Amino acid sequence: MEKITPGDTRYADLAGKRFNKRFTGKPEYILLPTSTQEVVEAVQEAVTNKRRPVVRSGGHCLEGFVSDPGAQVLIDVSLMTGLYYDAERGAFAVEAGVTVGEMYRRLFLGWGVVLPAGEHPGIGMGGHVLGGAFGFLCREYGLAADYLYGVELVTVDASGKAHSVIATREATDPNRELWWAHTGGGGGNFGIVTRYWLRSPDVTGTDPYIALPKAPASITTFRIAWDWKDVDETSFSRLMQNFGIWALQHSGPDSPYTPLFSILFLNHRNIGRLEMKGLATGANAARLIEEHLAAIAGPIGLPYTKQIEESSWLRFALNPFPELFQPGFDNVQAKVKDAFFRRPFIDSQVATAYKYLTADAPIGGGLGMATYGGKVNTVTPDATASPQRDSILDVACNTGWIDPNGAGPSLDWVRNFYKDLFPGSGGVPVPNEQTDGCMINHPDTDLADPAWNQSGVPWHTLYYKENYPRLQQVKAHWDPLNIFHHALSIQATD
Repeated sequence: MEKITPGDTRYADLAGKRFNKRFTGKPEYILLPTSTQEVVEAVQEAVTNKRRPVVRSGGHCLEGFVSDPGAQVLIDVSLMTGLYYDAERGAFAVEAGVTVGEMYRRLFLGWGVVLPAGEHPGIGMGGHVLGGAFGFLCREYGLAADYLYGVELVTVDASGKAHSVIATREATDPNRELWWAHTGGGGGNFGIVTRYWLRSPDVTGTDPYIALPKAPASITTFRIAWDWKDVDETSFSRLMQNFGIWALQHSGPDSPYTPLFSILFLNHRNIGRLEMKGLATGANAARLIEEHLAAIAGPIGLPYTKQIEESSWLRFALNPFPELFQPGFDNVQAKVKDAFFRRPFIDSQVATAYKYLTADAPIGGGLGMATYGGKVNTVTPDATASPQRDSILDVACNTGWIDPNGAGPSLDWVRNFYKDLFPGSGGVPVPNEQTDGCMINHPDTDLADPAWNQSGVPWHTLYYKENYPRLQQVKAHWDPLNIFHHALSIQATD
């Protein structure tokens, strides 16, 4: 397997293949394995030569876990793109380099099925599924990790020997705990995933056409937008509260609105618009959308633009809301700070949001509120490593900049905005009646910084809650030398 070094014409493209340009790594060399055996060889060579390896699939980590100056060997699995039905295991095998969009395409064209996964089609499956993975279809079908039947992993034993192992959810599998850790334990913790097997939890037999949920017959999308100039604090508050109340009322597993997903984009006033985008599936999609808008936008009494479109599932999945991933998206430096909510925002939090979103500052960013729950909330907190199973919203404070001079003001703004949303819990969404921590697929190293997390609750509790000790045991067993680590990696012992 060829080593791609800084003198190679491919090096710059490969080293720079990352969504968040805020971070820059310069590995000694990059490898592009095409098989599990080649990953074993790559890891073994790094360990033997005392070089720190990191792995990349799609390159969409929000923090600098892969683009880390301390990482010496980058193992890029993007050429591992196999996807097939494995009749022996009764599950779809998906290699770690497959992108979410390609996975959607091949599952649909081959068998008419779907796995509920991420929103951006360029995300790599390798680092996505093991962090839980939620997206447009989560309320109807759950998390991608809920469909994980098995995982193939390259890891390193206590003697320093790299090897591959397969772990499944079968009760008789001696490696079952390793499977469980990959249902929400986060990437870069135990080894390098080379392959997933995916199957609905309640499916048996070897019929690929029923191994995963049937893909939607169509997708109906909606976009509405308000001009910020028309919005005052009263109407802003009503909008934010209406959205939260709707989520509270309709995030149960039995809600007729589980086929509907929406995001409220409370953009900074600099951007000029407040927006809501979403989708619904099924024969009643248009009605669900109209009722959703009537409950949230109607009572505010402000004019808004509205666009509703119907398309095939595949057409949508391969280019969803293209304005979200427009030109320039790949040049951004960003900071995203995530939180799960069990109850809507209270008045003081709404006032804080209005204050920061109307601040006179050269900021690009906002507060995003995504509907959550539905099928996600049918799983018990310890059945998978993804413990947040009664939330109604996934919320994110985010900012982005291209000009390096924007880094300081943008980071100060988003960090203080997030901190001031949670004044009663040390600046972070601790698990309590209203909030329930954060999503590891949206990592935030500030949570491990006592300057920004003054709650006394450690970062790992925010992500993993009571599941963390169990994850620590898996870490100790499968990565005893701590070969795979980063700023928020699981520690074998506290």
